[in-house]
Amino acid sequence: MKSSNEEVWSGSLSLHCCVQIDADDVITRDEQISLLTDAWLKCERSIKAQLKATRGDACLPEWDGIICWPRAKPGQLVAVRCPNYIYDFNHQGQAYRNCDASGNWEQVSSINRTWANYTECTTYLHSNHASHQEEVFRRLHLMYTAGYSISLASLLVAVFILCYFKRLHCTRNYIHTHLFTSFICRAISIFVKDAVLYTATDDIKPVEPRPQMAGCKVAVTFFLYFLATNHYWILVEGLYLHSLIFMAFLSDKKYLWALTIIGWGVPAMFVSIWVSVRASLADTQCWDIGAGNLKWIYQVPILAAIVVNFFLFLNIVRVLASKLWETNTGKLDPRQQYRKLLKSTLVLMPLFGVHYMVFMALPYTEVTGLLWQVQMHYEMFFNSLQGFFVAFIYCFCNGEVQAEVKKAWLRRSLTQDLKQKSRVTSSAGGGSCYYGGMMSHTTTQSIYINVSGTKALAHAGGTLGVRSPSHLAYLSGCTPSDTQTTLPTVQHQQLILNSSLYIIPEDHSCFVTVKDLETIL
Repeated sequence: MKSSNEEVWSGSLSLHCCVQIDADDVITRDEQISLLTDAWLKCERSIKAQLKATRGDACLPEWDGIICWPRAKPGQLVAVRCPNYIYDFNHQGQAYRNCDASGNWEQVSSINRTWANYTECTTYLHSNHASHQEEVFRRLHLMYTAGYSISLASLLVAVFILCYFKRLHCTRNYIHTHLFTSFICRAISIFVKDAVLYTATDDIKPVEPRPQMAGCKVAVTFFLYFLATNHYWILVEGLYLHSLIFMAFLSDKKYLWALTIIGWGVPAMFVSIWVSVRASLADTQCWDIGAGNLKWIYQVPILAAIVVNFFLFLNIVRVLASKLWETNTGKLDPRQQYRKLLKSTLVLMPLFGVHYMVFMALPYTEVTGLLWQVQMHYEMFFNSLQGFFVAFIYCFCNGEVQAEVKKAWLRRSLTQDLKQKSRVTSSAGGGSCYYGGMMSHTTTQSIYINVSGTKALAHAGGTLGVRSPSHLAYLSGCTPSDTQTTLPTVQHQQLILNSSLYIIPEDHSCFVTVKDLETIL
């Protein structure tokens, strides 16, 4: 399955000699024996058919335990493609045997064995090739480890922001929070699986088999579950956005439960089925190794989610393009329209996981081949950093989020400033004291302004006049006139900062009312 290559290859980094195999890219001893047995049985049938047609002196067909050699004429050098059922072989190479002039296969007299040249087949077993392959695996491991670490850090910050600020609580952000959480769980499960399965030595190699593999099986199971939930929460995001465009009813909070069941519940169903079948039919070692066709129990639902989400993405882009052309006809030149459409498409691509579709239909090629390296580096990069892209676009670049963070920062800054000024006033023993952008004249030791019981000052965007002459606050740098009434002395009262903080433009009168002050705070 192409959608989880970086996780699968975290398990195969230990293999120094792997080539094209099934979607898991690794093979068990039992699977290899089974494939050899099938090849041997097929060879026996072929030998019987060839023996019936053999006439005169000729080297007879035979099975040497690896390759089924055909019959050959005397003096013929026979070349056979390296078998693809031996997964450590170079499948592009050839093995050779020589039929001598007497019609017998050439023998090595010193060991009394038939001569055969498997040099081209064992290219991947040579130390120099193994070192190169190990370097490729180590680079890929470093790439996805760094990518998931960056995604994990950014996603944790994004989830905190969406949960902390109550004004950001809405159905759309609830779904974003679930999606971010699924990315977090996916990253953590990969780190845990790597820690359980592999040692932290310089040479990446498998942990020695242990009698009890329960911890390993649990780690692999949770990894597959969180991988599936991540894909299904991407699907939920696609369904929700699609519904906002075509059907408005899903924006109601009561439908969030149905979407939650799709995101967390559906993967639990097919992963549980896979666990039951695997425990019953193929409970061998750790479950990170593929067991025939059992992998399709969880791969088919995940692939289905990817395909459905891709079609939702195409439909949404189609609608965006049609709306863009309808609303901007005659207003924008075609280049500007295409630029806006491209921007919208690029923003949607990480959310819909479009990058999964690039190599999904392509078969696996030989390990360390050029196409294989391009594919693996592409998928490692986008799969590991997808969480960061989603958090950056849909949280950090969101205008509502930025506004709430700025308000919180300004409130915190003003609170610290007020506390600092109050401590200075208390130690000075009275006098004229300033509070950030406000000034009051008093002789008390510590002064706080309590505006919790009054109306808020409105930011009118222009000149702020006197609303209530008995309650005035002055901007910094402005001196009140004799006709203006200063704030009354209020001792030991707490300034309550529970509203949005905005910047107040100065005007010629240099003062704002308490109503405006409450709006600021």
